Amino acid sequence: MVAKITVPITINRALNYNERKVQKGMAKCIYANGFLKEADRLNFYEKLHQFERLISLNKRATTNTVHISLNFGINENISKEKLIEIASTYMEKIGFGNQPYLVYQHTDAGHPHIHIVTTNFQNNGKRISLHNIGKNQSAKARKEIEIAFKLVKAGEQKNEKSEEIRPLDLRRLTYGKSPTKRAITNVLDTVLPQYKYASLPELNAILKLYNLVADRGKEDGIIFKKNGLVYRMLNEKGNKIGVPIKASSIYNKPTLTYLEIKFKENGILKQEHKKSLKTTIDWIMIKPPKNLQTFKEALEKEKINLVIRQNNDGIVYGLTYIDHKTKCVFNGSDIGKEYSAKSILGKCGIEQLIPKQEKSVESKISNPKSEKINTVMDRHPEFKKNLSNALDVILSPEETFNYVPYGLRKQKKKKRKSP
Repeated sequence: MVAKITVPITINRALNYNERKVQKGMAKCIYANGFLKEADRLNFYEKLHQFERLISLNKRATTNTVHISLNFGINENISKEKLIEIASTYMEKIGFGNQPYLVYQHTDAGHPHIHIVTTNFQNNGKRISLHNIGKNQSAKARKEIEIAFKLVKAGEQKNEKSEEIRPLDLRRLTYGKSPTKRAITNVLDTVLPQYKYASLPELNAILKLYNLVADRGKEDGIIFKKNGLVYRMLNEKGNKIGVPIKASSIYNKPTLTYLEIKFKENGILKQEHKKSLKTTIDWIMIKPPKNLQTFKEALEKEKINLVIRQNNDGIVYGLTYIDHKTKCVFNGSDIGKEYSAKSILGKCGIEQLIPKQEKSVESKISNPKSEKINTVMDRHPEFKKNLSNALDVILSPEETFNYVPYGLRKQKKKKRKSP
């Protein structure tokens, strides 16, 4: 048996996913725990209301939905009653036995499997912690259930992958291959609730891996001034393409207001994972890579993406680390000066050359007066001409006269008139 746990943005989204399968004849709701009616007598709104009642008891938290799938061997023929018993046992063992949950039997794949929809909010308003629930409670429950119900055991390698709370398999978005709004929604449903990002740039570092960006527009634009947000697809060169989709028009409303709540929550939650990332980087830096590309490849082997931030001149001014094991995003300087771009480049022996344009700026700064004069002369040709003429007058040789003040002149002797 393979167990997978995901945390969708909203209970509405998780419930809709399974109910649409029911409408298409590819699934059936076979069990309802903690509801006043049997599963086959509940309508959509009765199911949704029971979950929303608990979720409303704690309005500060944003992670409130749990979606579990239990997958069995392709040749296992398991009855409806046995599936219900397995689901109930599993939920009890992971600490959700008293929670309301719905069990859906799906028939849209080549192997038997069930989906379980629930919330981690309890009647007292407190949350059931999901921290490491996949690796700890779920892994233990799965192994015990395999023995108790004589199920086909999952392979060791498969087990390791399946016990994580992980996103669905995502592909980079390609404009025109699928409806833009639907494609964007699929990425957001996976990334937003699972990754820990504390700012819009950190979130975009993840979204850009899938050719998507959350955009506030220009600072003097209407969208920015009204605290709005749009999502846009990117082409392979990272340029925006297609029509922007308003956050408010997307089903789960991933608006800036929603994200700002996540920023504060994630800023606290991701702190405990700093040490793990530092250890990984320190291990790689025991023998410093020769360049950033080698450093990036070494991190990818540890399931960490490195985003290199550069200006138009190619100067690296920042590094962002996306740790897919802990689902955390960190700027290098946030985890310590020794993990910043400047420090990492130094350890790799990389010296960034200042572009010619920047060098000329430095020389201009060293002689600001001459720069100011040159700028005025370039902008005003007439001034330059007049200045040149004035200099010619000042510097040209000048005819001089031997002028003697009147008081110092020798008085000519008057000739006496002869008598």
